[in-house]
Amino acid sequence: MLARDDEVDDIQREVYRLTERALRAHPADVTFLINQFSISRHLERIADHATNIAEEVIYLIEGEIVRHGKH
Repeated sequence: MLARDDEVDDIQREVYRLTERALRAHPADVTFLINQFSISRHLERIADHATNIAEEVIYLIEGEIVRHGKH
């Protein structure tokens, strides 16, 4: 879970770049594209919350703080 969060962050950054390009190419689709970007941002936040929960579970079970370490 912890390692996959970085992957989700990368995907969200790519969605941002693609949305930016699409807005320039298809300005009439602005509502759809902004909604698409917003959904990707919310999914990224869900991944952040899942990571925080995983870190807490690791701490509760193993007593190890992984929040600031390498994962």
